[in-house]
Amino acid sequence: MRSLWSLGLAFLLALTSRAGGLDIPLEVEQLPTITVQTAGPVIALPFEGSFSMRCEAKGNPQPVYRWTKDGKAIDPLFDLGVKKERNNGSFVIHSGRLAQFQGMYQCYASNNLGTAVSEEIELIVPSTPKFPKEKIAPIVVKEGQPVILECNPPQGIPPRKIYWMTIGLQHIEQDERVSMGHDGNLYISNALEKDSRRDYCCFAAFSVIRTIVRKTAMSVVAKRNDAYAIPERRPSLLVPSGVQSEVRLLKGEELVLECIAEGFPTPVIEWTKRTEKLPKRANLKNYGKRLTINNIEEEDDGKYTCEARNSVGDTVHYFNVMVEEPPRWQPEPPKGQLAVVGSDVHIKCSASGKPRPVTSWRKNGQPLDDGPSSNRQVLDDTIVLHRARPEDSAVYQCEVSNRHGTILANANIMIINLPPRMLTKDYQRYSVVQGRDIIMDCKVFIEPPDDTTESVEGERFSVFKNGSLQINQAGKEDSGEYVCFATNSEGKSAITALLDVKDPTQIVEPPQDLHILSGTTAQLTCQAEYDISLRNEFQIVWSKDGEEIPPFTEQYFLDDGMLQIINVNQSDKGTYTCTARTNLDQDTASALVTVLDVPDAPEDVELSEQKSWSVRLAWVPGDDHNSSTTEFIVEYEESQWDPGTWRELQRVPGNQVTALLTLHGHLNYQFRVYAVNGIGKGPPSNPTDRYKTLPAAPDKNPENIKIQGHLPHQMDISWEPLLPVEHNGPGLEYKLSYRKLGVEDIWKEHLVKRHAFVIKNTPTFVPYEIKIQSRNSHGWGPEPKVVTGYSGEDLPTASPQDVAVEVLNTTLLRVSWTRVAQATLRGHLGGYNVHWLRKRSLLHSNRIPEERHFLTFPGNRSHAMVPGLRPFSEYRLTVNVFNKRGNGPNSDPVTFQTPEGVPEQVPILTVSNAQRDSITLVWAPPFEANGILTGYLLQYQLINETLAMGDMQEVNVSSADTTQWFLQGLGEMSKYMFYLSACTRVGCGPQRMEEGSTVTEASDLHLGVSTQGWFIGMMCAVALLTLTVLIACFVTRNKGGKYAVKEKEDLHPEVESQGMNDDTFCDYSEENPLKASQCSLDRGMGGDSDYGDEEECQFNEDGSFIGEYSGHKNRGSVRPSPVTA
Repeated sequence: MRSLWSLGLAFLLALTSRAGGLDIPLEVEQLPTITVQTAGPVIALPFEGSFSMRCEAKGNPQPVYRWTKDGKAIDPLFDLGVKKERNNGSFVIHSGRLAQFQGMYQCYASNNLGTAVSEEIELIVPSTPKFPKEKIAPIVVKEGQPVILECNPPQGIPPRKIYWMTIGLQHIEQDERVSMGHDGNLYISNALEKDSRRDYCCFAAFSVIRTIVRKTAMSVVAKRNDAYAIPERRPSLLVPSGVQSEVRLLKGEELVLECIAEGFPTPVIEWTKRTEKLPKRANLKNYGKRLTINNIEEEDDGKYTCEARNSVGDTVHYFNVMVEEPPRWQPEPPKGQLAVVGSDVHIKCSASGKPRPVTSWRKNGQPLDDGPSSNRQVLDDTIVLHRARPEDSAVYQCEVSNRHGTILANANIMIINLPPRMLTKDYQRYSVVQGRDIIMDCKVFIEPPDDTTESVEGERFSVFKNGSLQINQAGKEDSGEYVCFATNSEGKSAITALLDVKDPTQIVEPPQDLHILSGTTAQLTCQAEYDISLRNEFQIVWSKDGEEIPPFTEQYFLDDGMLQIINVNQSDKGTYTCTARTNLDQDTASALVTVLDVPDAPEDVELSEQKSWSVRLAWVPGDDHNSSTTEFIVEYEESQWDPGTWRELQRVPGNQVTALLTLHGHLNYQFRVYAVNGIGKGPPSNPTDRYKTLPAAPDKNPENIKIQGHLPHQMDISWEPLLPVEHNGPGLEYKLSYRKLGVEDIWKEHLVKRHAFVIKNTPTFVPYEIKIQSRNSHGWGPEPKVVTGYSGEDLPTASPQDVAVEVLNTTLLRVSWTRVAQATLRGHLGGYNVHWLRKRSLLHSNRIPEERHFLTFPGNRSHAMVPGLRPFSEYRLTVNVFNKRGNGPNSDPVTFQTPEGVPEQVPILTVSNAQRDSITLVWAPPFEANGILTGYLLQYQLINETLAMGDMQEVNVSSADTTQWFLQGLGEMSKYMFYLSACTRVGCGPQRMEEGSTVTEASDLHLGVSTQGWFIGMMCAVALLTLTVLIACFVTRNKGGKYAVKEKEDLHPEVESQGMNDDTFCDYSEENPLKASQCSLDRGMGGDSDYGDEEECQFNEDGSFIGEYSGHKNRGSVRPSPVTA
């Protein structure tokens, strides 16, 4: 056992009695102490369901309870018919016949050591207040005489309010002459004839019991004097009577002094305080007749004077005010004491009050019995127990009273000698996180106390007065057993405490701040390290803005430290805190989640600065939701041409909130605005009120005027018409004006309502000036711009001259020519077409199917590169120019030949008749030899078990007619890779690869059949049949073909404006077969008889080929390779 005591750490503990009172653990035998009691008085209102009389106490043994009512013992069950609660003395009175419960109650809690007594609890059962039924004679007075209408309201639960009203519930008007006194009576200082009435009613309202009662109506008759005027009379007091009165009240209450005088004229009341001014807290009410001071203090004692005065005289009354107090503890009630046998015990009961209170003592609820052998001495407010004995242990009651009330206190006095009693569990286990402080308890009850001695080593250890041991910044080395000792003169006790020091909980991967789009899913992660022994208690909890997130909701998904926020919206923004915790410690980390969203709709969209064709729009931006607004978009809707459709009108930077809008005439507008930020476009604002503009002449002319000549002798003119909202008024039409360019000619004009016009009988390809102006019933539009165009084109009349060719290699040709004259074009130059035809192969004398091709080269150029030719062939080539109308005549044909090339790859290579050291190879000749075939090149190499390749072996097959080869001298059970290529005089073509293996000697016996002549013949027949089928397919696929080349500039209508690099031509590659393209310049035009059904193929902007060539009847594909001009 590792114990700190072995290091010299020990402490002895002793508990001393507390000056403030006893706090003895319930495990120790002790006197009863009342802990809960009802504070009186209790008012039993009839509409409340029940009333509790509480009395709870603690003690050992458990106290038993009894009650007294009005000083007599009662049993709540038998005498009151109510049942006490279990384990305490409380009982509940249910509403019913409540009158029998009214009285003064007191609770006694007793065990075999003594009795504690509660303060008296008064239960008040109020009766329903009523005015007595009576017949009141009318009060008859002469004018000028006083009148007192007595109310004498019934008693009831305060607060009580008095009102004087008529039977019709109209308030009696009050003033300096007529007023209600504090006693509820209505005083009239001098009656007037108008005071005569028969329905003076006094009402008393009791708010607590929700009751209002009314006294019998009273009648006043004020008779007019026989004399002309009311005689004057000096003041006399109606309230109070006499010259002097004495007023007693409790400190803190409200002082109310009142003087109501009669006389004529109506007297005025003035208040003074003898020898000093009235307190600042003094208030005058009831037209100066009532003096009040709230929360009265002792310094408010003294003599107050009220003086009633009128023009005839005055009268005075003196109030002797005395402020008194009920009994109060000074400074506190007596407390319990724990004392040893033979000591002197002083129980002091100090209280104040005015008048001075009287103190009486009781023991266990009974009066003191001071016999001759008593060791008890009573000295006014103190009891002294000399040489206290165990039988002096009791609950002593001190009761202090004066005429304003009574207070009672219980003092538990215990006279005992006991050995130490350990109250903390032995072998209690404690856990603490490394680096934290830990307190281990050692609760003990000990009497008599002994001097405390402590034995502790180290600055990190300290012992508190209650016996607890604290270790600061606990480390792993502090784990172990600790022993607490307690001793006094009666004996010794000890307990052992066990301490485990754990690794701290620490977040190692905290959540990160996050900006997330609304509507998406946000994910926060939190990973922590903790002591493995606390794995059952460890958990990760998430909270948002301080409120914990429940684990199972539709909005959140929590799993292993991960928090997912589903379908994020603006309410999800805030600070999210991850708490990794065990039952010993925790660590937290927070992240701020910012939700990004489209901005809210602008608000308060208003129109201002309204003019004929403009208006200013202003708005208040909505919330941008954490992404700054980049711009506002103003939209309009008009009710004439396209009602219900909103169109964009203007864009405004995000830092502006107004826009000056330029409008069209003769429209009924409304506007709305929406904001745009980095997330997107927000919802639109509410639309504005309608705003109607005045009609006006058009403010613009048609745009995008197009001039075309589809036929040689006409000019087609079209334009983009004005939008309906741009009409600015009714009756829109266009004035078309045109004349020849560069000729002194007048403008010819036409008024049209459509947006197209055809001018016929024009010269071929002549430039014209054209302008178009709009107008409506309110005037003409602005002066139009003049545009230039040409009349219809016709086919070119001349062909290119001096056509020459230069063969660059077996497949590539450069062709050049002389450009045609501009006058013969009769239109815009489109470019040149190069046509070529393969007449025959130089390898075979017989003719082959003609293969026609052409390439289109846009722009004004004089040479081009022609790719894709076949080697060892004879070709014929022509060139023609074209415009938008069509092709011109072909040039004189030029004939040329391409040189010999290398053969194509052999189509098939097979391995057969494999034996122990030999293999037979069979192949077919290439489909295209591209020259005179001279033989084959056969290469092979060994493939070992690691797939590594051996040395390359080579065999020259010099006969072009050979299609098989027998290889000998090979290794047994070996794998080889064979390579075969066909050769001409220029070189050898691409290789065909095939893998094969020899066999073992035993296998030769089974393979003998393969060496027979009939078997070899059959295999050759199968191979020949396969080759025939492949050749037929290849010929069908490659029969005929032609090229079409077109630059990207063809996408634009003006061919003349497109540039062309003279040194570029079509690019193509082996890997991507070209696709056919139907791109004729004019589907209706005809071509040369030798080159019918021509098609174009597109070029890139630099002239690179991007099209495909195809046959005249059977479309095929080739595998071109890149070349450069």
